[in-house]
Amino acid sequence: MRKRVFLLLVVVMALTVTAVYAKELKMVKKAGEYTVQIKFDKSSPIVGDNAAAIEITDSMGRLVTDAKIKLDYSMPAMPGMPAMNYSADIKQTGEVYNAILNLSMAGSWNIDVKITHEKKTVSAKFTIDAK
Repeated sequence: MRKRVFLLLVVVMALTVTAVYAKELKMVKKAGEYTVQIKFDKSSPIVGDNAAAIEITDSMGRLVTDAKIKLDYSMPAMPGMPAMNYSADIKQTGEVYNAILNLSMAGSWNIDVKITHEKKTVSAKFTIDAK
């Protein structure tokens, strides 16, 4: 019995440490026949610059490296404040599309990744909370 309790405590502590020290935020969404994965360099986006890496795979799981990517991000209007809308420059490095999102204030931000590939355009929408 003591051995089981000890093992359970070790597992709980390991999961807690992993959650606290996670180094990046990773989100995945479908966009038509594509899967879009966006990874941020921080576990929680912050006010200021946030590096994002975007990977796109097709329905067969192959990386798509010849697409045109557009990334727009916005914060909806709030009382006394108009909506904020921005676009990020995309730079491709090998199989990854990179962008820097400069979040001007804390709160909920919407991200729209538009993919144009083989004469079709699809979109994946994400939401993040900046601290």
